[in-house]
Amino acid sequence: MRKRVLSGILASEETYLSHLEALLLPMKPLKAAATTSQPVLTVQQIETIFFKVPELYEIHKEFYDSLLPRVQQWSHHQCVGDLFQKQVSKSLLYKPVDRVTRSTLVLHDLLKHTPSSHPDYPLLQDALRISQNFLSSINEESTPRRQSMTVKKGENRQLLKDGFMVELVEGARKLRHVFLFTDLLLCAKLKKQIGGKSQQYDSKWYIPLSDLTFQTAEESEPLPIPQAPDEELDAIKIKISSLRSEIQRERRANKGSKVMERLKKKLSEQELLLLLNSPNMPLRVHNRSGKSYIFLISSDYERAEWKEVIREQQKKCFKTFSLTSMELQMLTNSCLKLQTVHQLPLTVNKEEDESTGLYGFLNVIVHSASGLKQSLNLYCTLEVDSFGIFVNKAKTRVYRYTTEPKWNEEFEIELEGSQTLRLLCYEKSYNKAKMNKEDGESTDRIMGKGQIALDPPMLQGKDWQRTVIPMNGIEVKISMKFTSREFSLKRMSSRKPMGVFGVNISSVTKRERSKVPYIVRQCLEEIERRGMEEVGIYRVSGVATDIQALKTAFDTNNKDVSVMMSEMDVNAIAGTLKLYFRELPEPLFTDELYPNFAGGIALSDSVAKESCMLNLLLSLPEPNLVTFLFLLDHLKRVAEKESVNKMSLHNLATVFGPTLLRPAEKDSKIPTNPTQPITMGDSWSLEVMSQVQVLLYFLQLETIPTPDSKRQSILFSTEV
Repeated sequence: MRKRVLSGILASEETYLSHLEALLLPMKPLKAAATTSQPVLTVQQIETIFFKVPELYEIHKEFYDSLLPRVQQWSHHQCVGDLFQKQVSKSLLYKPVDRVTRSTLVLHDLLKHTPSSHPDYPLLQDALRISQNFLSSINEESTPRRQSMTVKKGENRQLLKDGFMVELVEGARKLRHVFLFTDLLLCAKLKKQIGGKSQQYDSKWYIPLSDLTFQTAEESEPLPIPQAPDEELDAIKIKISSLRSEIQRERRANKGSKVMERLKKKLSEQELLLLLNSPNMPLRVHNRSGKSYIFLISSDYERAEWKEVIREQQKKCFKTFSLTSMELQMLTNSCLKLQTVHQLPLTVNKEEDESTGLYGFLNVIVHSASGLKQSLNLYCTLEVDSFGIFVNKAKTRVYRYTTEPKWNEEFEIELEGSQTLRLLCYEKSYNKAKMNKEDGESTDRIMGKGQIALDPPMLQGKDWQRTVIPMNGIEVKISMKFTSREFSLKRMSSRKPMGVFGVNISSVTKRERSKVPYIVRQCLEEIERRGMEEVGIYRVSGVATDIQALKTAFDTNNKDVSVMMSEMDVNAIAGTLKLYFRELPEPLFTDELYPNFAGGIALSDSVAKESCMLNLLLSLPEPNLVTFLFLLDHLKRVAEKESVNKMSLHNLATVFGPTLLRPAEKDSKIPTNPTQPITMGDSWSLEVMSQVQVLLYFLQLETIPTPDSKRQSILFSTEV
């Protein structure tokens, strides 16, 4: 729409101005009337003005028709501004848009000729503000993005933060765009574009910051959060990876745009479905004078970010208020220009040459923190993104009562298309009476948070990259080293034939005269003893230095290994077990049978699939089969504690699938050109998904009919 500038209208509409002058001429006595309680204009004056100027009456006929009866019933308490305000709030001046522009001119000149001390002045000023905001809201294409909009008394309502979030509405997940202004929180829905029309927002609700509180689970009504099964989310990820690969093939083949558009549309639908169903961490906001609302967020980092900025702004908000329907509409319309987050994180919204993220392993050493003003019990957690969702991957030990914690702990974090590393620093509370209960679980206070982009060129080299992450006055020093998946997952035989890591499983069991390797039995026994209720067991990374210490102890047949394990964090023991299977020179499911397992899991006929998968399983060498069944029984027992440890069968399959099935790589796939970022395509993700599905299939079987001799050896042999 053509930009409507006041000065331009004044210059181009001379005819209208001559009529406007006729309207303003009888109002010269305004100054004298300012000190009286009499109406500014009489009924006769209004009739004379409107009928003397036919064009003016035609333009404002609806306004005049509603104005005249009110003027006839005027009391000495009423002002012209009262009537203008009422007409503005009822939208009578806004049909059509030309009428808005001309009405704004009338208001502008009325205000110019009205003394500031007159009772009409603030009312006309408020009416002019509403009209000008409306005109600004329709100039989307020609006006650059604003930082604020005008509110009453000439104040500015500024946008502080906005973003897409999932709202839980009557048990259903709804995608919302949330806007935090200097005085209120607005929840809006982006309307569907029809017929090429510009985007528009529909207001769902708002809360003045002076009335907003954060509810805990105990304070609010119990409301179950519907969660999509892990299998469904995994199926969505498989579709996303498949569609991305197909788009890449079509792009290389230079196929027609219609095919690409169809694929991109399907991809956006699946990515949107994943973004809608993945977040499960509630953020509860409550209006003191109304109802409560629940947002679902994927990580503690984002939840803390919203809470911090809202609480900080609330220190400046003291008065409650309510918006008229017109003011709310003006505010919602302004969001299109004020928004800072314009698009969802979908592939279709990214540039073609934009990085797809890193695939592989990121070693992170959390060294120390500085800048603390008092001694606290501190620990850190690490989050990385995958498919646009952030997941907690590692946690340091608690460093007790200090202003300068020195953790010096190393973690190995698996990356799946990851682009950002987040770090959160918490104060651990040991006083149960003062624990902050939120969302049904005890939480510790976040002291600081920060993030760093995982830049492929920066992480290209083999050397450690040292950096500092600033957060709320605290600085945390870390080091990072990235290893691409092609290289890190390459299975290699150990140079220590008498060790256990990197040594064929049949050689180890033969040497130990056991059915299951000693390291597997020891790790599972310790985890069953004290790790079955550990949140994120097998998913959360253990300290790399502890894992390496245990690896050395097992490789050298250290007699004190059981004592070492009893003193270590249980996540380090879980990490040692995963490392053992990952470093086998040949996967537990063997290189020879791996293609058959991948083919069997893809069969659509359930009977044929079961027959194929069980026959393949029983074809494994006996040490491999017995060890797998021993591990399988343990993983099922872990999943029985899912309500506590949050590890479902699917989560466990995701962790162990690639570890147990990934075939040995004969040659490294590292790019020969070192200037190219080390990343992996979605074809690798599809292969990983297949490996997860194979293990999940066996985990979901109630029983596995194996030959009696092999099952007996597992259950009753003292040599296991």
